[in-house]
Amino acid sequence: MIYKRSELGEGIGFTSIVDEKFKSCVLAVYFLTESDEKTAALNNLSTGVLSVSNSRYTSYASLCEKLSELYGASVGSIARKKGDAQILGLSASWLDDRYAIDGEDISGEMLSIVCDCLFAPNVQNGAFDSESFAMVKKDLLDNISAEFNQKRSYALTRAIQTAYRGEPAAIMEYGTKEAVLSSTAEEAYSAYKELLKTAKIEIYLVSPTEKPKFSDMFRESFAKLDRTPKDVNMRNHSPLKAEVETVSEEYDVNQCKAVFNFKTDSDDRYALKMLSIIYGELPFSKLFLNVREKLSLCYYCTSRSISVKGAFFVDCGVERKNIEKAKDEILAQLEEIKKGNISDTEIQGTLLALDNAVSQVGDSPSSYVHWYADCFFENDYYTPEEHFRRFCDVTKERIIAAANSLKLDSIYLMLNKEVQE
Repeated sequence: MIYKRSELGEGIGFTSIVDEKFKSCVLAVYFLTESDEKTAALNNLSTGVLSVSNSRYTSYASLCEKLSELYGASVGSIARKKGDAQILGLSASWLDDRYAIDGEDISGEMLSIVCDCLFAPNVQNGAFDSESFAMVKKDLLDNISAEFNQKRSYALTRAIQTAYRGEPAAIMEYGTKEAVLSSTAEEAYSAYKELLKTAKIEIYLVSPTEKPKFSDMFRESFAKLDRTPKDVNMRNHSPLKAEVETVSEEYDVNQCKAVFNFKTDSDDRYALKMLSIIYGELPFSKLFLNVREKLSLCYYCTSRSISVKGAFFVDCGVERKNIEKAKDEILAQLEEIKKGNISDTEIQGTLLALDNAVSQVGDSPSSYVHWYADCFFENDYYTPEEHFRRFCDVTKERIIAAANSLKLDSIYLMLNKEVQE
């Protein structure tokens, strides 16, 4: 595998990863901007429109037809968040030229399509094409509704909004339903032009052979734009609330959800990750073995560490009558870790799980994109092997210190509606 990263311009990075074992190529263009309630929905809609049409293929049907001719190539949008940043963009995948039956230049065709999507979008009279915009808007509204129907995911969203209230991280990557509904095609295009001007841009290309024309084309295209990129601070610890806050909401659900948010001032993300695995991520974890299996207090009970925000979540599915008992046992198991009740078997099991996860990097082109994009987001470049060695260097004492750094910040409860007598 050959890894190269270069600067194409101010605030524009291009990473090329060459691995000859692949038969396909993947391209991802990320726009990084600080999450903002006023622009989150518009940013999402704008990059969504880029993936369904452009000035050459002015309908989703015509774009799909062209991609189908290119051996089933694909173009899609990217929308996620990390810490206080909103991450948006365009992705593409296609069969490498070496496997084209008639020697077609698939990569050249895909580069042309992606550049048209980015730099010559389907715009009419200062607004995105109304049909393309309406389709993307409907899809986004459907996705928002779908999240509400996935009650565990929705409970985590509400818990995040409670924990990070007043911070950019509290804003969902898609904005709000109300903001999406009120958005116009003209506003979305204006938001996209602002992204082109101010966002940090990171481009990733994974392919079995080097393709220098991609970096050349992006360098030339972005050089034509007037850009004043703004810094984006992803790693920003969320402050601990003065008192533990509990938010309760009732819904038409059978199973209640409880999410406990802890805050930490620790920057030892390797120890925090190992703590999370030992505490509640896998079947040998303390929460699984004790809260779920031994005491049968929860249907599920897991933990996760969000190091960029200095946050740590435990979420569980629980009957209403067992919420307090579950809370007591969840806190009790954390106390066990704080006391040093961590076995060598637990540490070895954690390292095996981490080794398995790290070893999968490179199994697909997309896994390389995700890996090195996360390295950029963390401002810390390392190979998967080096990453795993850092976990191996974590001592039991560091895990205990990480556990002792956790302070309960807030609790979100999704309750079922009680039947009135």
